Amino acid sequence: MPKLRAVLIAFAVVAAGATPAHASTAPSITVKQGRTQPVFSYADAVREHVYVESTVDSDSDGKLDRVRVDIIRPKESSPKLKVPVIIDESPYYDNSGRGNEAERKVYDADGNITKFPLFYDNYFVPRGYAVLNVDMLGTTKSEGCPDVGGPADVLGGKAVIDWLNGRATAYHEDGTPAVADWTTGKSAMIGKSYDGTLANAVAATGVKGLETIVPISAISSWYKYQRSNGVVYNFNYMSRLGNTVDTDPDAKCAAVRARMDTEDGDDTGNYNAFWAERDYISGSLADVSKVHASVFAVHTVNDLNVKPDNFSKWWQALADRNVPRKIWVGQYQHVDPFDFEGRRDLWVDTLHGWFDYWLLGVKNEIMREPRADVQTSLNSWITQRDWPAPLALKIPFRPAADGSFGLVPARKGQTATFTDVRQSEDAMVADVGTVKPGRASFTTGALPLDLRLSGTPVVDLRVALDKPTSNLTALLVDFGEDTRVDWRRNQGVTTLDEESCHGESTAADDACYKKTVTNLATRPLEIVARGWIDVQNRQSLSTSSPLTPGTYGQVKWETLPQEYIFKKGHRLGLVVAGTDSTYSGEPATGANVTIDLSQSRVQIPLALTLLTSRDVPKDTARWQGPQQLNLPVPEENEFF
Repeated sequence: MPKLRAVLIAFAVVAAGATPAHASTAPSITVKQGRTQPVFSYADAVREHVYVESTVDSDSDGKLDRVRVDIIRPKESSPKLKVPVIIDESPYYDNSGRGNEAERKVYDADGNITKFPLFYDNYFVPRGYAVLNVDMLGTTKSEGCPDVGGPADVLGGKAVIDWLNGRATAYHEDGTPAVADWTTGKSAMIGKSYDGTLANAVAATGVKGLETIVPISAISSWYKYQRSNGVVYNFNYMSRLGNTVDTDPDAKCAAVRARMDTEDGDDTGNYNAFWAERDYISGSLADVSKVHASVFAVHTVNDLNVKPDNFSKWWQALADRNVPRKIWVGQYQHVDPFDFEGRRDLWVDTLHGWFDYWLLGVKNEIMREPRADVQTSLNSWITQRDWPAPLALKIPFRPAADGSFGLVPARKGQTATFTDVRQSEDAMVADVGTVKPGRASFTTGALPLDLRLSGTPVVDLRVALDKPTSNLTALLVDFGEDTRVDWRRNQGVTTLDEESCHGESTAADDACYKKTVTNLATRPLEIVARGWIDVQNRQSLSTSSPLTPGTYGQVKWETLPQEYIFKKGHRLGLVVAGTDSTYSGEPATGANVTIDLSQSRVQIPLALTLLTSRDVPKDTARWQGPQQLNLPVPEENEFF
């Protein structure tokens, strides 16, 4: 009878949901309402570091370079409780730091990190993830030399993914082998700028185990980062950046930097083998056709550091291959979405859902949400099923000899002329309506309704030169007094004293970061879209083709993509000029440029509807087609 009573009591305890005293109380990954829960101790987490052997010897010392990997993971992670991995690989951990507050790694006496930059560790480790801060080869505590987008950059990060999946070797500080028996092998790479670029690059190798990437303000083609259709932004930039991120003595990697200066082709601006090796869309080392990881991309249309064609071309290439993807498109400069005003909580939750879905298989709503979050102005955001706005009409606007900019082609024989001089963008757009020798300018009348540009304008000019080549700049301009995001001032945000916290903290590493607000400025105009080309690269990026002086040639190129609303009553303008000193280090050619206006146009993608119904008053006019512009429309149906 006593035995029966004991059995009944035990049964009652289990039925009530209590845990018997002899059962294991070790936490397991817990999911509620589509999100993992913080059940692991951040303070007690394992903090360790290893050195992963790569497949490259970038400093030519006769040994394969080793990658320093700093790890924080739940104490309970082990062969019995394997956890997925979030990786931020960076060259900036001991120089410029990471995030808006420029955080650097901090180490204890044993060389292990006590402070991991950013909030990823504070937030995700308690929820059952390992977080790895990886020093890019040639930087911080990794061996080798940075080759700025080349094999060392790419293959160092790939080696870490391989180690997590048992395909590469790693060592502890004392030289003993290190085995990642605590991980599922499933990993994500995340990061802003160079960090996000490394995520793009490693994904483009097709390495197995990399399940998703979150590239923020990231490069997809280093040529696009430093060139536009043959126009050089900065000379000898790649070697200078390599020297900046490498905190070793200058002599160590001097030969690598010298080789980059020799191979980069600054003298022509052409695309060559150097840039193909650093092209992750269609390059020789890595390319988008190998990407099997899902992609959550974030970029801003006013980022004139990593210019937005780096995301638009990458995004389109991913779409062409049906890669699972999501995107946020902002209006700031080079800013992390963690610092978009009013979006921090949403960003953390969205990222949380994304990682849970792709790394742990959690069933949540993340892939049923609209694919694109788009900031249309100031702090106004909309969602839509893709970016750019689906079904946008590509409307050809035509410059005319009287300075107008409309829908009807200029009469045959009408031309505009200017001289390629080196000048700033502000000088190019000043006093539009006044004839100036260094530019040609054209404007519409007052717009009868708001127009939303969403995508990439295309400039198509028929030009003649009196010299073999000229640099050309095309600017689309919004003329009209208005308050806009001031992305020129501190990237578009001001940092406040007030903080918000996301995750758990220790005395050495807190989860709290200062909030930001959007900078605003009231100005009479805004340069909306920019595009540059060297005329001798009009037919090929890799081969120079001078234009025979005195003869006409068609020169067609894309501006940078944009997301922008031209407001009712403003004027839409086009300025065509020569060398842009604001963004290019090149000298002007001094060529006289003649534009055949009858054979020239700019194709502007305009969204069919301005905003979602919840954002627009019922009496607001909707963009339905070119007939609404109250401008003459050509007889031929060329809009579609």
